[in-house]
Parts: sequence; C-alpha cells; structure tokens
Amino acid sequence: MKTVKLLSLLCITALVASCSSIRVSSDYDDAADFSQYKTYGYLKDGIDKAEISDLDKKRIMHAIDDEMAKKGFTKSEKPALLVNIFTKATKEVNVNRFGGYYGWGGYYGWGWGPGWGWGGPWGWGGNYTSVSTSTEGTLYIDLVDASKKELVWQGVGKGVLTFDRDKKQERINEFVSGIMKEYPPKQK
Repeated sequence: MKTVKLLSLLCITALVASCSSIRVSSDYDDAADFSQYKTYGYLKDGIDKAEISDLDKKRIMHAIDDEMAKKGFTKSEKPALLVNIFTKATKEVNVNRFGGYYGWGGYYGWGWGPGWGWGGPWGWGGNYTSVSTSTEGTLYIDLVDASKKELVWQGVGKGVLTFDRDKKQERINEFVSGIMKEYPPKQK
C-alpha cells in the first residue's frame, strides 16, 4: 500500500512540476529588418478585443513593457512597432489510475514483495485514482510594422494558468518573458 501511495505522490509531483513550464514558439516575416525597430506602442483595438479581464490586460501590458525596455525599446506615440495580444483558454481534465498489491508473486518474481497483478487470497490490493483539472492558456503576442500595417513577428506561449490573485503577475511575467526571448528572431 505504501508503494501505491508513493507512486501516486511521485506522479502528482511530476504533474505539478510539468504544469509550471511554458511551451513557446514564434514565427516571423523573413523579409523584415528587425534592426530598424526601436519604438513600440499598443494596437488599442486589438488589446480591447482580448477576451480577458481588464486587470489581466494591464498585467500583460506591464510585463510586455518590462521586456521591451530590457530589449532597448522605447514606448512612443508614433511607434515603429504595434503590439497586439490575444488569448485562448482550454480546460483540461486529467484522470490517473494506479493499482497494485503487496503480496505473493508478481512484479519481482516468486516470493514475498511488491507486485502488480493478481493479489488473490495471498496478497492485498489497492487502487488509487486521481482526477485533476487545470486551465491551459495560450498567449499570442503580435508585433505589427506600424507603417506597413503588416504582421512581422508572432510569439506564442502555452501553459497552465493560475487563478490565485497573488500569483497572477508572476505567472504572466513567465509567459511574456518566455515568449519575448524569441525576439528578435535569429534570421538566416
């Protein structure tokens, strides 16, 4: 029984650890000269259309401002790049079943010890099922050439969201910094 509980604890720990990672990708216009962009602003209509709370929009914009400043950009009323965001969220349900017994025979061969399989009258069995739900969010950050009104770069981050108010800004910062590590692209 202790083996089953330990295995369950290890799987839950691995699940929680995997939830903290953010998967990131980006795409860009091969013809764009990214060295020419030094200023940025927000595409107001686009930010307004993001289907998240105004508080979360502010959090995301604050994180983008921090990352753009680290890259040497200046926020401007007449920017070279316009920043746009949009989001998606999907709810995931994970069901994990663990089963086993401690008794005669089984996994380690004949003899007394832990095993997976038939417990029969000589062993005792145990099953453990865990159900967890999480919400995976996707954040898209678009960079649009302001003069041409063309998308020149898009970064995407996917990961598990938190609804804990005290941890939201930290999680949003993880998303934005992970995405913005891809900018500027390493062009060929």
